[in-house]
Amino acid sequence: MRRKDARGGEGHDVERALDELFTTPPPVFVSRRRELADRAKAAGRVEDARRIRAAHRPSLAAWATNLLLRSRPEESRRFLELGHALREAYQSLDADGIKELSEQRRSVVSAMSRQAGELAREAGHPLSDTVRRDVESTLRAVLADQDAADLWATGRLESALVPPTDFPSHAAAGPPRKPARTAAAPSSSRTRAKDEIAEKRRQKQEEQLGRARETARAAEQRLRQAREELRRAEQEQKEAEERRRSAADAVARAEQAAREAAREVERLSGPALPV
Repeated sequence: MRRKDARGGEGHDVERALDELFTTPPPVFVSRRRELADRAKAAGRVEDARRIRAAHRPSLAAWATNLLLRSRPEESRRFLELGHALREAYQSLDADGIKELSEQRRSVVSAMSRQAGELAREAGHPLSDTVRRDVESTLRAVLADQDAADLWATGRLESALVPPTDFPSHAAAGPPRKPARTAAAPSSSRTRAKDEIAEKRRQKQEEQLGRARETARAAEQRLRQAREELRRAEQEQKEAEERRRSAADAVARAEQAAREAAREVERLSGPALPV
């Protein structure tokens, strides 16, 4: 939660400064931190300056995931929602349901990781394979663990995150659960109660799976749209660059023609030769 300040807005100033700082590329983090801290101190905001100076430079993977959160807010929001749905669903799904959600989880993590890589490249800091793996590890942790999700949602990660080892996967899931079969119960009402509980549990599982699938599909759709928009933007940039080069060539040719014409005028304007 952002700190309120009776002086009006200054508490938000330091939050904005910190948000900016954690999306600043790591190689220039220290110099930017010093600049922002000095600016706060010069404005008389000593406590804000202290908070800014206390910020630690993030690793390249942490910076890339911070940049992803800030640059793709809608996709990031859906990703956090997907994590909540997955964590809820994993608690009650059978092996088949877990396998399906695990495959969707890998697909979404891979797509989000690619976006982080594209953003980092556009910022002038392409990611190595090792750093990309750290980004994917962080995103998996966000899906698996609420604390990790809350930490990433601040946009101020300092290091890559690791998913919990006990997060279930389809490989670790047991066989599909089947409704318990009982012999003739001593009480028919008790049997009906058990059947009702089993049916409610099954319905809850189906609802959770449905929500998780829908969230995953929506996230994948948004990612596809974002990639298409990026492709179009890159194509437009390429075409604009080609037009710029063509215009520059035309200007160069026109300048050359103008110089040649000027020389011809000067030659013809010289003293007339005697007849």
